[in-house]
Amino acid sequence: MGSLSSHARSPWLSLGEACRLLGITPGTLRRWADHGDVAAFVTPGGHRRFPRSAIESLVPQPRNRRPVLTGLSASASRVTRAYLRTQRPGRSVNDPGIAALSDAERVDLRDRGRRLLLLLLDHLNEEPRRSSLKLAEAEEQAAQYGRRAAALGASLSATLEAFVRFRGAFTAELAAIARRRRLDVREATALLVEGESSVDRLLVALTSGYTAGRT
Repeated sequence: MGSLSSHARSPWLSLGEACRLLGITPGTLRRWADHGDVAAFVTPGGHRRFPRSAIESLVPQPRNRRPVLTGLSASASRVTRAYLRTQRPGRSVNDPGIAALSDAERVDLRDRGRRLLLLLLDHLNEEPRRSSLKLAEAEEQAAQYGRRAAALGASLSATLEAFVRFRGAFTAELAAIARRRRLDVREATALLVEGESSVDRLLVALTSGYTAGRT
């Protein structure tokens, strides 16, 4: 019975099924597919389908230790510089809340963002047994950032735009770490999948914090 069930399995996965296997959000998987990082096709009805074998090959395998991410402060500095390069000129003028921030308030938000980044890197560098504690701490830091941004009068759209730019810089640094560490394909994929999944959770925490800060 088991072999028949296995044989009858579809070679294709829906978006939801693939996301559950990888532990990431639909938005993340859509982005990977759009960039050509994951094979996919769109049905005539407009639904994405993913090859089961391709998705299963990306599922991170349990392990006792993670790859050691050396030079975390250097990685944080690189992410910060990449983030600043993506800042849109005149963005603060378009958002009165951001334009009204004092220098001290801007420094406070930058410091909070850097602490959040270091916690995220620590989470990826910890043994699996302890990494969940680091991620929980990072989620709390993200919620605090959202509350602080709301209290300072920054709009939700500006706050989320900043986070999306941070996310892009962070993901690029993880890919660079994988290259520098010469991780094999499975190790590199596991690092990127977990990094994306963790950032998704921080985005939810930040949005919840912002909403709480506005009430």
